[in-house]
Amino acid sequence: MQILLIILSILLIAIVILQSGKSATASSSIMGGNDDLFANRKERGSELFITRLTWVLGFAFFIVCILMEFVL
Repeated sequence: MQILLIILSILLIAIVILQSGKSATASSSIMGGNDDLFANRKERGSELFITRLTWVLGFAFFIVCILMEFVL
């Protein structure tokens, strides 16, 4: 169970690093940048896959942590 948690942790870290920065729009609004043109763009293709994979890995990590608490 602990090895599964380590593998999930490494995969989750890697997939989060692969995601594009969405916080850049927040900092540019403070700095006065005009990036509103692409602010409402929907995720497609690989971006959508990476986002969904992040949700799945995060949920699996959460479930494994809960199971380790109650089973072990």
